[in-house]
Amino acid sequence: MSAERPMGIDELLERVRSDLDRVEAADAHDAAQAGEALLVDIRYAALRDRDGLIPCALVVERNELEWRLDPQGSHRAPKATGHDLRVVVICNEGYASSLAAASLRQLGLRRATDLVGGFQAWRAAGLPVTS
Repeated sequence: MSAERPMGIDELLERVRSDLDRVEAADAHDAAQAGEALLVDIRYAALRDRDGLIPCALVVERNELEWRLDPQGSHRAPKATGHDLRVVVICNEGYASSLAAASLRQLGLRRATDLVGGFQAWRAAGLPVTS
């Protein structure tokens, strides 16, 4: 009997991302401005304090994400309106957000995805940031 080789994080990210329709910063901004996507910032407080906020993003700590975005959940955020909601998860550099988006998809949020390059890509693109 042979043991199955454990999957490393790089392989897991590759698998997860193959199912996501990841978006670039300018496209995420445009979709949010048009009311076609909910941006969700999962960065921890120290990064938000250091680098600022995306004005239109809902801030949800990563450890609360599934509870706040599940449309059927008793602790859902008011903006978590349904399973068809397009959610764009944003972390600092675009790694943890891929895993978070995959988790949301497991809850039935079939349009959940993440921002390529995370907040750092948003800021580098010159998109709005507040302190």
